[in-house]
Amino acid sequence: MSAFMPLRPMLRTSMSAPFSARSFSSSSSRSLARMIISGRLAGEPSLHTTQSGSEILRYTVSTFSGTKKNPHISYYRIATFPSNEKQRDYILGLPKGSLVYVETDASLRNFEDVSDGKLQQRLNLIQRHLQVIARARPHEEPEDQEEPQNYGSEEH
Repeated sequence: MSAFMPLRPMLRTSMSAPFSARSFSSSSSRSLARMIISGRLAGEPSLHTTQSGSEILRYTVSTFSGTKKNPHISYYRIATFPSNEKQRDYILGLPKGSLVYVETDASLRNFEDVSDGKLQQRLNLIQRHLQVIARARPHEEPEDQEEPQNYGSEEH
């Protein structure tokens, strides 16, 4: 006699029940494309205004893969629509080189290139969540410079 004999009636009922691929949700299924990117800010975030007057923040995250001898760096352009001033100022205050974790909605958009008329595709990434893992430290200037730096134009 097997130790699993008492479980047989339970197995029969679960096998005869209809199989539902989405038993965790009662809502209809939809297509979903998301990307998670962990990398460094390739530049300072920039604020733009759309034609309708909405604010949009854009920034680029760089990722590194490969080896030191054969590195591969990828750049991802990300956009977000800040919901309030605090969120906008926080993202705008992130310095270049900050290590970030970003969750995005991803979509491919087709457009015609104005210069040559060819059909192009672009990956659109809209931020859903941003977490700063480590802020980049600003570069410190050496204290004992021999000559002062001149940033203006000077006539000789």
